[in-house]
Amino acid sequence: MLTAVLVMALGAVILGGALGYVAVKFKVEGDPLVEKIDAILPQTQCGQCGYPGCRPYAEAIAKGEAEINQCPPGGEEGIRKLADLLGREFKPLSGEHGIEKPKSVAFIDEQSCIGCTLCIQACPVDAIVGAAKQMHTIIAAQCTGCELCVPPCPVNCISMVPIPETIDTWKWKYPVIPVKSVNPHA
Repeated sequence: MLTAVLVMALGAVILGGALGYVAVKFKVEGDPLVEKIDAILPQTQCGQCGYPGCRPYAEAIAKGEAEINQCPPGGEEGIRKLADLLGREFKPLSGEHGIEKPKSVAFIDEQSCIGCTLCIQACPVDAIVGAAKQMHTIIAAQCTGCELCVPPCPVNCISMVPIPETIDTWKWKYPVIPVKSVNPHA
């Protein structure tokens, strides 16, 4: 009887270990479609689409709860990419959610800044540094251009500065047709 219990316990331990290994090895992180949609969105976390950030908007699109044309920062290019990915028809940007603007970053006039920290609290990506009653500044590389820091500033020292087009930021604005290779030996 003791032998049977030990054999059953050993079998349970071995099967439990195997199941644990398989669960870790073949774990799927979330919905792959949501990941692809989220990768297309501009990651501004601005909320102009009606959702609190790009990830919740991507989840809503994947569930069919949101249209693909609600993201002003992503603009026409983003809508086209989403339409291609999802096999949906292209729709122009929804005027209800805003208009497409050139990519820009926030700029703080440090001479006018009073250090109120309202901009720091509004920034969804922590691109503003400074302390209470001290001058603040923007980390341009982290700023997404969401403009959420502009309205709370009581002294209007924050402005949005368009990002100049350089070799690093330039993108081809025309549709790109993928080239398919033809294998003559197939």
